[in-house]
Amino acid sequence: MEPALDTALKKLTDIQRQAVLWDQGPLLVLAGPGSGKTQVLTSRIASLLDASRDRNFRILALTFTNKAADEMKGRVGAFVPGLEERANIGTFHSFCAQVLRQHGVHLGINPDFAIYSADDDRRAVLEDALRAGAAQGKPVCIDDVKYLGIIDRLKSKLVEPASAMSALTGTPDAGKVVIAYEFYEQELRRINALDFNSLIFESFRLLTTYPAIAARYRKSYPHWLIDEFQDTNSAQYNLVRALAGSDFRSLFAVADDDQIIYEWNGANFKQIQSYLSDFSAQVIQLPTNYRCPASIVEAANHLVVYNAKRTSSKKPLIAGKTELKYPISEHIQLRVFDNEEEEASGIAEEIARREKSTWGQTAVLARTKALLEAMNKALRAKEVPSVIAQRRDEFLSAQFRWLVAMLRQLTRPLDRRNIAVLIEAFNRLTGIAVSVQQVLTEGESTGRSYLSVWIEKAGAYSLKPTVCGTLAFISRAAGDIHLIKETVDAILAEVSAELLKSDADPDLAEDMAAWQEITRDIANHIGKNAPLDQFLQELQLRSKEPTPRAGTVTLMTIHGAKGREFDFVYVIGLAEDIMPSFQSKKKGNASAEMEEERRNCFVAITRAKECLVLSRAKHYRGWLKAPSRFLVEMELVAQEED
Repeated sequence: MEPALDTALKKLTDIQRQAVLWDQGPLLVLAGPGSGKTQVLTSRIASLLDASRDRNFRILALTFTNKAADEMKGRVGAFVPGLEERANIGTFHSFCAQVLRQHGVHLGINPDFAIYSADDDRRAVLEDALRAGAAQGKPVCIDDVKYLGIIDRLKSKLVEPASAMSALTGTPDAGKVVIAYEFYEQELRRINALDFNSLIFESFRLLTTYPAIAARYRKSYPHWLIDEFQDTNSAQYNLVRALAGSDFRSLFAVADDDQIIYEWNGANFKQIQSYLSDFSAQVIQLPTNYRCPASIVEAANHLVVYNAKRTSSKKPLIAGKTELKYPISEHIQLRVFDNEEEEASGIAEEIARREKSTWGQTAVLARTKALLEAMNKALRAKEVPSVIAQRRDEFLSAQFRWLVAMLRQLTRPLDRRNIAVLIEAFNRLTGIAVSVQQVLTEGESTGRSYLSVWIEKAGAYSLKPTVCGTLAFISRAAGDIHLIKETVDAILAEVSAELLKSDADPDLAEDMAAWQEITRDIANHIGKNAPLDQFLQELQLRSKEPTPRAGTVTLMTIHGAKGREFDFVYVIGLAEDIMPSFQSKKKGNASAEMEEERRNCFVAITRAKECLVLSRAKHYRGWLKAPSRFLVEMELVAQEED
């Protein structure tokens, strides 16, 4: 039987194969939507591994979502079984977490640091820092927590507290912001935690302060690949530059400047231009779209040429899809309703009339979550299963919040904030009333761990035998890390029994599905026997949202739909002030904001594999709205139509 990699390479087009086998230094692959860029990336990784079977170097591949990383690793494993472990495929943030756990001690960062990504956690850290500052007589107060957004922006631009004042020229209360930033960083260090932005920020600081560490990574990883390069912000790009040094050559970046839709997070056309200039990279274009029917490709080309911030030599998309399941008349259709309620009910009725077998491959995309919520309600009214897909940083149920907090406490026994989460979740779960403050006070006065104090106090209540057994499991696991799996299995067995009850909490069912999916993906990604702290790191960085059940219509914001594809796509709200947004209209038709709105529309329509329905209402919230200019630019609506 022919090796899977050879079969995959034969299926590539000549230009795709040229990219896969590229050996002439830095390369930028301009890959349009549906052009097979994931196949190119994974084939390149597999080819590099296959050609070096007798060597032990590793390959670094960075992308932006764990889902994309898991998919890439799965494909590489299918192409070259047994070699995929030599490919470090992950997100920027997970890679930086690895770097800091291995080398962060040079910056005073202990390897067992916690990662705070939830806004509530980070706000609580800043509040604690401000209280401590106020107690020291510093000119801060609890209300200064409002500066957290500015602190985030400073850190995302790699601005340290010492340099913050000069970066805040013209900002009201700049002095207060700087002091709050200083206290925030001190508190993070005191509790041995990093926030999400710190992963990039501290990694950059590490590599620029200790260039020998960057040199070690260049030796260990002689080939780098970056997926969705257009989504990199300046911090991520500067991190790559710091890691590369002055003469690293084997850098392979895949991007599409027509799909930059994260400018609010720092993604910018300039990063692509900087890469071409700084690395003297050559360019290969993959303009053929194998996903969408020709009429959708044509509309996308008409639309995107209105943008100025794109590569001047960019080729238009070419329609490459040959197998068409539906008549040409159904490939792009327009729907007009009187108001947003009729739009939601009308689209819901249309989806309901389709074969149920199509629902799982149907998506409704919108610019705002408010439109999706109305759409979700309308679909449910038609008895069509639907879900609004969105990232979820924490589990919803008390059982899983407690389980995760328990695992964190085993690895971080001095974590005061986490023991509070653990106690509050367990109190809610069992109806008991263990005092967080009492546990903290007794633990600190006796020198015992918070976990052992809590187990003692919880055990004093009259609890179900199974719960007492679980506490005993946890107590033993605290003394023997090898018993953790047995403890988790016992807890999950209790959850499974709870789910059999007729009145089982739907949040618990969702969390159980998410836990099973996440733990399976983590095991595939880092191995089944990974240390607990590494498992928890991956768990923290992944969304706790389960994959929708089969036959469920997916509702997504356009930002959430990036990288996805569906047979049937409905894009709703295509009216002026909705998409494009009122804010982008105020900035003007030639503004960066309007160009990003246009790219949003471009991304939305190119998710469709078979049929695309574009929808608008004449009135939103009672106000008359003209058709979106994007419908006009796609040459689907005449300029004078109202």
